[in-house]
Amino acid sequence: MRRPLRWLWLSLLVIVLDLGVKALASAHLDYGRPLEVLPVFNLTLLHNTGAAFSFLAEHAGWQRWLFALIAIGASVGLTLWLNRLKRRETLTAISLALVIGGAIGNLYDRLVHGYVVDYLSFHWGGYYFPAFNLADSAITLGAIGLILQSLFESRRGAQAGAAGTDEENTR
Repeated sequence: MRRPLRWLWLSLLVIVLDLGVKALASAHLDYGRPLEVLPVFNLTLLHNTGAAFSFLAEHAGWQRWLFALIAIGASVGLTLWLNRLKRRETLTAISLALVIGGAIGNLYDRLVHGYVVDYLSFHWGGYYFPAFNLADSAITLGAIGLILQSLFESRRGAQAGAAGTDEENTR
């Protein structure tokens, strides 16, 4: 990949879409009041002062800065990783760009509002999956992409190793 940082356009797209949808949700939804879209899906404006699944949300506020530092560190580290990718590592580049965009989208919320704006709420019967947002979705898709890339690489490595062993056995 001649210019791996070119994938940062995808990060920027995630950030712009995420912040735009969060602004729309904040402007048009009443806090905590579900707007049913489908029998299993609501738009529900919620503020999360914690991390995923409201982890550490009930603490006094120090977690805001901890999660902000983690997001900054992760974004810098992932950008450095992105810059070192080779041409054939397209899935890795896309995945890293998605995670970077999602991390920065949620970082903006933490720094500006002190919480992350969530609005997507899925449920089944009486069970509600924790609310999330577009940035969280981008981070999740990026993580899945990195896992898939890792599985592809380990499979290629195992096949290459088996091919080498077969050649040695036929000598």
